[in-house]
Amino acid sequence: PQGLRGWLRSAYRFATDRNDFRRNLLVNLGLFAAGVWVARNLTDIDLMAPQPGP
Repeated sequence: PQGLRGWLRSAYRFATDRNDFRRNLLVNLGLFAAGVWVARNLTDIDLMAPQPGP
C-alpha cells in the first residue's frame, strides 16, 4: 500500500537524519516499548496483574 511505503520512506529519512540526540532518544524509546510489548505478550506470567489461585 502507498501509505505504508510512504511511512517507511519517512521512517528511513528520519532514521538517517543528522539530529542524533532526538533520533537516539526515539529509537531507544521505541526499542524499550517493543521489548515491553514482546515481554508482556510472550510470557504467561504477568507480574503486574493479580495471580489466579491454584
